[in-house]
Amino acid sequence: MSGHGALREAMVATCRRMNTSGLNQGTSGNLSQRVEGGFLLTPSGMNYETMTPEDLVFMRFDGTHVGARKPSSEWQLHRDLLVARPEVGAVLHTHSMFSTTLACLRRGIPAFHYMVSAAGGTDVRCAEYATFGTPELARHMMKALEGRKACLLANHGLVAAGVDLPAAYKLAVEVETLAAMYLRALQVGEPVILDDAEMARVFEQFRGYGQ
Repeated sequence: MSGHGALREAMVATCRRMNTSGLNQGTSGNLSQRVEGGFLLTPSGMNYETMTPEDLVFMRFDGTHVGARKPSSEWQLHRDLLVARPEVGAVLHTHSMFSTTLACLRRGIPAFHYMVSAAGGTDVRCAEYATFGTPELARHMMKALEGRKACLLANHGLVAAGVDLPAAYKLAVEVETLAAMYLRALQVGEPVILDDAEMARVFEQFRGYGQ
């Protein structure tokens, strides 16, 4: 294995978990992990069940890569986010069912539930549409992620960032759960939205939350 053995194995395990959990389907979606000098990225169009740690592509921040495999078509999305946000260690992009459904409606997720705060703000924005794999998509994503750790991509899917792989995965699951709840609430009517003052109290409560 060409370096970063444990991280490569963790990435493959996370990719497979994405599919078995229903967070992703087939070969759609992609995952990156920051390493010294660049980042590891899932290859383009490979089945996660047969993908091996050696199949992961090492990419430099200048867009060049090492190895025989072709990197994910969304490499610019991952590169731009990792370059701009040094606190981010891993980026997960998926076409999860409920988040993508909202993205196809070009609707973000407002503060209908206090756990929206998990994404870093008072809502989860939906980025403007651009063709997949383009610099324009990466730019729209970066705008939607200002002050946030997750966003939807119009007519496309979900992006979640974390300090490491478990954090990115956990946030993606949380946003997908929120998207499912929000869509179900919309079937009955317009959910009551928590105001900014209440969300500020939520953020303060979370400062001392957990062990």
